[in-house]
Amino acid sequence: MSKDLTKKAAEMLLNGATLLSEPCPYCSGVRVMKEGHALCINCGREPEKKEIPTEKKHQTEKTSIEITLEKKLSELSKELEQEGNHEKQQQILRSINSIIETIEKLKISKISKKQES
Repeated sequence: MSKDLTKKAAEMLLNGATLLSEPCPYCSGVRVMKEGHALCINCGREPEKKEIPTEKKHQTEKTSIEITLEKKLSELSKELEQEGNHEKQQQILRSINSIIETIEKLKISKISKKQES
């Protein structure tokens, strides 16, 4: 295990990365993941990246409303962390719940539209 890999992994963890439960497929070492980027602390290798077929990419594309709702969800989560007032926390939680329900309805709507096609 090199000092450079250890240092990089530590920096990733300090910036919000997580330890993966699955070992490295090459050396069975511990891996750290951030934003879809997995790094093995032992050998420094990453699993091969495979191209996702075009058909699947279209299935996962998000509409502008979904992107907006997810941004708002993130903003509200940060606001909830900072809020000390119990009543305000409850308002934020209701808003979060409403956004989650809306996102789920949009996903269901997308699925049913694709099945009709």
